[in-house]
Amino acid sequence: MCRNIRTLHNFEPPAAGDEIHAAALQYVRKISGSTKPSQANEAAFDRAVQEIAHITAHLLEDLVTTAPPKDRDVEAAKRKALAAKRFAS
Repeated sequence: MCRNIRTLHNFEPPAAGDEIHAAALQYVRKISGSTKPSQANEAAFDRAVQEIAHITAHLLEDLVTTAPPKDRDVEAAKRKALAAKRFAS
């Protein structure tokens, strides 16, 4: 999985629209192999991002779990510590 795409399920507060859009954008960039599409492909690229964000929002609404919601700050600290360990000189 692309490292820039983060888990959005089971957080308190739930994932916001901008987080869902950012994940959809990263996904489309990854599978298209392009960070910025050409003018000829821009409409298809943007449409894909919107459709994936839409369906992702529905997926997150429909998922259920018995696990307690995760704390965003705690998860961010874990990622930061892992990155520090990974990139330590």
